[in-house]
Amino acid sequence: MNNWFTIEKINDNTFALSEYKHWEETHSYLLLGNEKALLIDTGLGIANIKNEVDKITKKPIIVATTHVHWDHIGGHKYFDNIAVHKLEEGWLMKFPLPVSVVKSILLKEPCDFPKNFDINKYQIFSGNANIILNDDDIIDIGNRKIKIIHTPGHSPGHICFYDLKNKYLFTGDLAYEGQLDAFYPTANPIDFKASIDKIKKLDVNKILPGHHNLNVDNDLIEKIQKAFEGLDKSDNLKQCNKIFKYSKFSIRI
Repeated sequence: MNNWFTIEKINDNTFALSEYKHWEETHSYLLLGNEKALLIDTGLGIANIKNEVDKITKKPIIVATTHVHWDHIGGHKYFDNIAVHKLEEGWLMKFPLPVSVVKSILLKEPCDFPKNFDINKYQIFSGNANIILNDDDIIDIGNRKIKIIHTPGHSPGHICFYDLKNKYLFTGDLAYEGQLDAFYPTANPIDFKASIDKIKKLDVNKILPGHHNLNVDNDLIEKIQKAFEGLDKSDNLKQCNKIFKYSKFSIRI
């Protein structure tokens, strides 16, 4: 199969690279500045995302990782300049799940993979980051500054990216239409709620999520915040492997 990635223009300098043909429907985002380009996440690693990036820009690329889960670092191997939050730097060097488990998740639902994709050769990225990120750091790509917002809960080093000029918020796995996961051993539902409260304070023109529907309503964060407040009041803000369903999303704790 050709055209594994769907490329969608957010504005003249912002692009979504989406993998709609897989059940994860993962989004990566390419942000162009005057001097450099920032690639937020690199997807599943099923097809070569760099080939798509090269069609859009020839500027030097910084890869920025929302969090070190397999479905967001699959294409890191194609790039040299990688940024990650300090709490998950070690995960890049040694991913906490065996590749056999990741393969089973990758094949969870039927998918018409590209002809050259061989599941037997699939590997999880392993390598070093050369940019370590902290809360409130700024990545300047030339007349475009992106603020780092530490938002743990889904994972300890999860970060969102806030485009100060356009007021775009790239939320990774913190906010999207689908199942929000805070039940992993390395997840924390209390931190998740605090992170939602944190990003709710931002002035946001557009939410750009890590999965599924790309065009989400701007009140999504407010709805997720109210859901977590309800879970807290009902004493359900603790890991119990239950799924709480709402209109456009669910929360698994």
